[in-house]
Amino acid sequence: MMSIFRPAARPFTAALAVFLLCGTALATPATTSATTGDAIEKSEAMASQISSFTLDNGLQVVVIPDHRAPVVTQMVWYKVGSADEHPGKSGIAHFLEHLMFKGTKTHPAGVFSAAVSDIGGEENAFTSYDYTAYFQRVPVSALEEMMAFEADRMENLVLDDAAVLPERDVILEERRMRVDNDPSSQLSEAMQATIYLNSPYGTPVIGWESEMQGLTREDAIAFYDRYYTPNNATLIVAGDVTLEQVRELAEKTFGQVARRADPGERVRPLEPPSLTDRTVTLADARVTQPSVQTAFVVPSERLAKPGESEALDILADVLGGGTTSRLYRQLVVENPIAADVGAYYQGSSLMEGQFITYGTPRGGAEIEELKAALDGELAKIVADGITEDELAAAKNRVRNALIYQRDSQTSLARRYGVALSTGRSIADVESWPERIEAVTVDDVKAVASAYLQPRGAVTGYLLPAAAGSEE
Repeated sequence: MMSIFRPAARPFTAALAVFLLCGTALATPATTSATTGDAIEKSEAMASQISSFTLDNGLQVVVIPDHRAPVVTQMVWYKVGSADEHPGKSGIAHFLEHLMFKGTKTHPAGVFSAAVSDIGGEENAFTSYDYTAYFQRVPVSALEEMMAFEADRMENLVLDDAAVLPERDVILEERRMRVDNDPSSQLSEAMQATIYLNSPYGTPVIGWESEMQGLTREDAIAFYDRYYTPNNATLIVAGDVTLEQVRELAEKTFGQVARRADPGERVRPLEPPSLTDRTVTLADARVTQPSVQTAFVVPSERLAKPGESEALDILADVLGGGTTSRLYRQLVVENPIAADVGAYYQGSSLMEGQFITYGTPRGGAEIEELKAALDGELAKIVADGITEDELAAAKNRVRNALIYQRDSQTSLARRYGVALSTGRSIADVESWPERIEAVTVDDVKAVASAYLQPRGAVTGYLLPAAAGSEE
């Protein structure tokens, strides 16, 4: 049921991927221009219907009408994640996510989940560096019930040691399963800790084991009381609803939850420029296929100068966004030394973002040969930029990806939830297609030259034990 959002781990883990929300590296169905035109028209019509209001207790509510089927997705986003944890308490955000399913004064543990299951609905929750979210997808007739349940656990969570201590064992076992038993996750964790010199993004979302072992009921209650207040949350309702209907139900349920804390401004340590390129290597007997990844710290959409994050999106698509990308054409098709290559931009963070290139060698190709080839293709763009044809094709792919994303209630709700939880606005989300259209080839070359230099990058090698150690 519960999961961890690991946005920087795409090449090495099978975690949920934030890049879905950025518009790059998304598989886009083939379509005729007429079909694309119809889709654009429908997409723009849907965007014009999205509305928002704020309850007296500070809860922002976003309504995304979608009348194609009598179903609705409710998502509650709290503006707190692992990067907001106090030093020494890593993992508490994810721990509390688990504990939110333990029951309230009104509804004992399991009642909420049983109600969702009994009507054939779906539910889940996830924790990331910058937010924690809970959602249900149910028949629209059950929306008021879901709102009442979610509002109830926003203020009436009951925690005792009988619930907390066994769940602490659960998250420790989750860490052993997700990280300790998975070399790719171990390398991803080490890379995050290496690339960030001062940012809390260097601490894993799930937490360090030694600190997780010391988490207590008191830690969870303090975190809950400070951050799980309506003025620190966003409710997103997407589906067969109207603004008036959602407003009435939200006032009746969430509107009765008292504002009980002021979390204050989200002040994060600033990440200093790195003066060195660094290498992290993990050799493990469980690895059967080597791989390499290089990560660069780049501005997120919130921190970037105008046009930079959009140019990084286009750059990621042109360089490694799919089978038409430069990396794929050069290293999989024309000079087949790679079985898999790609690049993506993770720009949805509250603070710094990342730009990633990755690859897996093919046949007898050496890992260093592939690394040199990946670097070479990136260096070409740094030196010469991209072509007008590449820019036009990338814009079309990114545009279509957004259109098809709007075909999913959950994906669309996530897109707004991530943005509103990381310092951006509905207007920022809606203006994104226009900002993409404004990107030029000079913009792409400029961000490549400014941010994708070897100095400051971190390269990670995942190797079979015999290839990287004396074991």
